[in-house]
Amino acid sequence: MDNNILDEHLISEKAVFQISSEVSKGNPWMAYNTASYYLDTHDVFMFKKEEEAIAFAASNVSEWDSFKILNASSLALNDKNLITQKTNFMNQKNFDYLKDQVKFTGFGDALESELKEKLLKQTPEFQILHTAKFGNDTADATLHFKKSDQSDMYFFNRYKVSLKQEQGNDLVDQTFYINKGNNITLKEGYNLMSGRSINKDLTNKEGQVYNAWMQMDFKETDASGNYKMKHYHQNYGYDLEKVLANHPIKELTNEQDKTRLIDSLNKGNRQSVTFVENGNEQKHFIEANPKFKSINVYDGNMQRIVNKQSKGEREHQGETNTTKQEAKRESQKQNEGDDSGENPKTSKNKKRKQGQAI
Repeated sequence: MDNNILDEHLISEKAVFQISSEVSKGNPWMAYNTASYYLDTHDVFMFKKEEEAIAFAASNVSEWDSFKILNASSLALNDKNLITQKTNFMNQKNFDYLKDQVKFTGFGDALESELKEKLLKQTPEFQILHTAKFGNDTADATLHFKKSDQSDMYFFNRYKVSLKQEQGNDLVDQTFYINKGNNITLKEGYNLMSGRSINKDLTNKEGQVYNAWMQMDFKETDASGNYKMKHYHQNYGYDLEKVLANHPIKELTNEQDKTRLIDSLNKGNRQSVTFVENGNEQKHFIEANPKFKSINVYDGNMQRIVNKQSKGEREHQGETNTTKQEAKRESQKQNEGDDSGENPKTSKNKKRKQGQAI
């Protein structure tokens, strides 16, 4: 097999058979999708002439597709040594791919040895256990791996977290699924399970990328028992940077510190900051609150400071109060019968009856 392919991709057995069959039919020119790590039959296209393959590659360029051209007529697809080399190579590439996935999902590199041992056993599926400490909170995670039905390749599908918090006797359980490019990391999962919000670039069913704040809804679960997620999209109007500007936060005066602060809050962290008020500096902790377009503020003892409302939260509260007042006035008008022609006595009696009904 061409080393250029093997250096970058895994190839399914079905795709190997397809290539061999097409070469025997006189279609040796192959266009393969370099955007796919694992090349399956839908990633490989065979042509009789080189110019046909080139034309296909040129007309199929997108955000998800990028094709290279190869003459496959010289590939010894039936050579036993090549098949053995290919299998060993695929196992190594699969391991490298999985260990990077595990690492960048927030589990570090401590699980590499166990991952390799499990892969060598070639069981249909397996799990790896991991425990992480976040302050005095303990998160026990179970990572789930499953072998493909079409090949020897394994996939990291999901991980389940059982969170035991220092304050509270109950365990909180949640499963996080592995998706392309927008995985929720272990720390982000912990923050969500602690009631905080995270900001992520997500992908919809049509493959379009959008940005949203996510927060776990502890009042509603799905069919699998997972807590559902609330999403606050860009058009919801939560601007974290503008909200922060309404508070006397020292770190905002330095561009580098400001960037780090916003990045940390986007991950759902409760971040330490310095408030400067009347020339005095005080250590506080803050976290994003997209639902109320504000931030939550805590003192050095992690006690919520309820009077630290942002401008957005005050406006939200003001709009709510105004709406309630208008509804109350409208209700009073209706009860008083301004347009009904009733005399005051009749209106008063009707109002009393309504009050009794309530």
